[in-house]
Amino acid sequence: MQSNVLVIIGVGGIGMAIAKREGAGKIVLLADINEKNLTEAARDLVDTGYAVETQQVDVASQSSVESLAAKASTLGNVLQVVNTAGLSPNMASVTKLLEVDLLGAVYVLESFVNVIAEGGSCIHISSIAGHMIPALGADTDKALAVTPANELLNLPVLQPENVPNTTFAYCLSKRANHLRIQAESLKWAERGARVNSISPGIILTALAKHELDSPIGDGYRAMIQNSGAKRVGTVDEVASLAHYLLGPDSGFVTGSDFLIDGGVIAAMKLGKIAL
Repeated sequence: MQSNVLVIIGVGGIGMAIAKREGAGKIVLLADINEKNLTEAARDLVDTGYAVETQQVDVASQSSVESLAAKASTLGNVLQVVNTAGLSPNMASVTKLLEVDLLGAVYVLESFVNVIAEGGSCIHISSIAGHMIPALGADTDKALAVTPANELLNLPVLQPENVPNTTFAYCLSKRANHLRIQAESLKWAERGARVNSISPGIILTALAKHELDSPIGDGYRAMIQNSGAKRVGTVDEVASLAHYLLGPDSGFVTGSDFLIDGGVIAAMKLGKIAL
């Protein structure tokens, strides 16, 4: 009998919380661009009883992602795929953000649809940022949703004159994630599998701490103070939502984005928080 395989792309706080929540009794394939972080994350899981395999991956490289999908398929029944890989606006250039946060997500979806098992499920960890920008228009939405990966970065909306800074590049990438998930869900359905995204707000991770200590930290604190929950979220809360979306209870849920933000977007829409 084949083992079930859980693929975790990105070994940060959210990825590891989901790995620990879902990985018992499965082969957990951890993937990350940072070899040191990957080794440490694998050791942490192995030391607490999980069966772990690793592979270095660069989601901005189509061949690298395809290689990861191929390895996953050799390990057993690829039942669950979770992509948490991404860069924040304070970490990279506009070009690199678009390559990793937007194009990288497409590479994962296009590669793993070929190996996902019937009954399988995929989650892309997107961001609250995808809900922060105005509507892009029906034509742009469709182009972001269906343009082949090798043509995607040529779209007018993604040209330098239309992406003035890294914050907008980040928001645009995350909006594109939501649109792409919706479109790709029909392809995944042909395999008997599902795909959804989660859009976390401010979740206390190393990345969030980096942002809170950056020049945009005051904006983050304002979002927390004026939100409904008035606190940051935890990686375990995201993992609980992921558990539902990865399991059989969500069999009727696909092509959807789930906002888990403590009410930040609601406060923005009511004018309580200025973007």
